[in-house]
Amino acid sequence: MKTIITYGTFDLFHIGHVRLLKRLSEMADKLVVGISSDEFNEIKGKSSFFSYKERAEIVASCKYVDEVFSEDNWEQKKDDILKYEASIFAIGDDWQGEFDYLNELCEVIYLERTKDISTTDIKKSLSKLNKDKLEEIESSMHEIINVVKSISPQ
Repeated sequence: MKTIITYGTFDLFHIGHVRLLKRLSEMADKLVVGISSDEFNEIKGKSSFFSYKERAEIVASCKYVDEVFSEDNWEQKKDDILKYEASIFAIGDDWQGEFDYLNELCEVIYLERTKDISTTDIKKSLSKLNKDKLEEIESSMHEIINVVKSISPQ
């Protein structure tokens, strides 16, 4: 039985995540996914919208995933590969070369990311929408204040 192992934060689960997990599941009999814990994200300087527990539940519900587990530190990958008897370690090509040392345990592959979609981009877009909306509200409030001042006796 061929097992693939991969890792990620998987925050704001999107089509890029689905396509990655689908591709991986088609390459093996079993797909196991390490989800970065909240504490590990903090160490990496990341914060997630969803908690580890929520992200793990979301990823586990994906039909392409057989099992999820917590990724708590950088060093655990070797132990995880042995524990899950993974024959392939796969991760996005933005990590190209970073995990080549795992070739001593299994095949390491770097997959092309889905173009034009990332959690970071989604967060930036949402942040911009919020900022634009706040600026719109602030502008409206100034207009209201000016109107009120113009009709109020001084």
